[in-house]
Amino acid sequence: MRYFLYIGVLAFCFTSCGTKKVAATSEKTNSQQNMAYIQAFHNAIRYKIKGQTDNAIQAFDSCLAMHPTDDAAAFGLSQCYLQLDNKSKAAEYTELATKLDPDNIWYTQELAYMYYNQGKFAESEKCFAKMIKAQPSNVDWLFAYTEILKRLGRQNDAINSLTKMEDQLGVLPDLSIQKFELYLSLKQDEKGLSEIQKAREVYPDDLSLIGTLVDYYFSKHEISKAQSMLVELVKNDPTNARANLALGDLYYRQMNKPEAYTYFKAAFQGTDIDLDTKMSLILEIYEKQVVVDKELLELADLLIRNYPDNAKGYSVKGDLLLRNGEKEAALDVYKKALKFEENKFPIWDQVLILEYELLKFDDLYKDARACSALFPTISNVQLMYTIACVQLDRFQEAVDAADTGKELVVNDPALESEFYAQKGDALFGLKKFQEGAEAYDKALAISPDNLLTKNNYAMRLALSNTDLTKAEKLINEALEIKPNEAPYHDTKGLVLFRQGKFKQSLEQFTIADELEKENKNYVEHMGDAFFKLGDTEKAQELWKKALSLGSKNKSLSKKIQSKTYVDPEY
Repeated sequence: MRYFLYIGVLAFCFTSCGTKKVAATSEKTNSQQNMAYIQAFHNAIRYKIKGQTDNAIQAFDSCLAMHPTDDAAAFGLSQCYLQLDNKSKAAEYTELATKLDPDNIWYTQELAYMYYNQGKFAESEKCFAKMIKAQPSNVDWLFAYTEILKRLGRQNDAINSLTKMEDQLGVLPDLSIQKFELYLSLKQDEKGLSEIQKAREVYPDDLSLIGTLVDYYFSKHEISKAQSMLVELVKNDPTNARANLALGDLYYRQMNKPEAYTYFKAAFQGTDIDLDTKMSLILEIYEKQVVVDKELLELADLLIRNYPDNAKGYSVKGDLLLRNGEKEAALDVYKKALKFEENKFPIWDQVLILEYELLKFDDLYKDARACSALFPTISNVQLMYTIACVQLDRFQEAVDAADTGKELVVNDPALESEFYAQKGDALFGLKKFQEGAEAYDKALAISPDNLLTKNNYAMRLALSNTDLTKAEKLINEALEIKPNEAPYHDTKGLVLFRQGKFKQSLEQFTIADELEKENKNYVEHMGDAFFKLGDTEKAQELWKKALSLGSKNKSLSKKIQSKTYVDPEY
């Protein structure tokens, strides 16, 4: 916090004030007392420079004890206490130094800023008024003085102070806008508008001035004035990206999207708007849209074209595509973003999620490994890696990955449960059925209401033909809560199939197929049930359809060729 402004002034004060007084005193007398004072004062300076603040305070105190009217020692104490963050003591000695030497403008300055930070604006104003009287061209003081006058509600005085700043600096947009706002608070709109117009004569295309007028005209419902002003500006300077942006925003507020996007595109072609400003505009519009406009995607393409080596353009386009449900395209641009900024985890996160959702497990395996090397402590990355290993039959690797991932979980039972479930899946894949069941049991002990875990556990028990009673109990619990989930009906069908209840199993497979058409697994399972019910022709038809749909069951071809049922080999 800026409690005092010029700590460095201390050295100046000591040389221009303190030392001078010591010299004057020395001319009067060469007493032992004054020699002791000189020694104490110089010791205090040395201690302060060395950072030995407590010793410096003792030395300055002894100086004041010998010369109670010594303002330099008092000021030295204020600075020492400031270093110790003792604001009350610092304020006490600053006030004393100013009282002892009211003509020292640097003491007054310290006191002015001290009062300002304490919220004592009336006291601060008196100090600044004195300072400005001594140095009327000091812009820093004028700026601070203006802020104090605003806080005191002295708008006219604040306007006069800003005018004095303009006398020093010339007309500046920021100063003109401040005067404009002060005039508005005085309900003197015409004078305020005059200030803005005067500034626009010097800065005709300054966006802050245009924006101030646009906002003003909007507040007064004078839309045509705002629009005509911007149109004229763009007409005179069609490459003015800031003006195009402002006009596009105006049209967008009017819900005139075609015109808005025309000006937005012109703005994006310009170079006087930075990348982050363009990004902010896209994201602001994106947040308000359920389905992203194609024109907004075109703005994202302009970002990529103008900043081809920056990840931001690719990243924002990925967000837009994802909003529109174009997952494949979104994944593609997210991956391009990673080429330029591979250390951005949010981009990696989107890539891994999309690869999982799109069942691109080969890519997920490769990318999750790469991501885990960059972010080894993020448990969700390890989970994606584990899932990819399970799906690619890298079962032992999946077990190891799950064990590593479990150790990374902090206060997230659901995630810990998922690692156990994936480990159970992998152990079943290794035909370690007992160990797999134990892992699944741990998963359900942590998250007993996880229906997906119950379904997967039941499916694994059915496929391995072990503990079918437990499998039936688990899948029935899941179906009771979610009776319209196709995978749950398929699992129930597998359990019934293993129990030799082929007619009931066909009913369950058929329900799954009706709920989720063209699923290769459900189609194949219906074929299995038809075969067991004696309809080999129908079984062959369904098996061939499952193959055309992309079934990964290694025994499917054997079933088709031999025209008989063979246990699955996944």
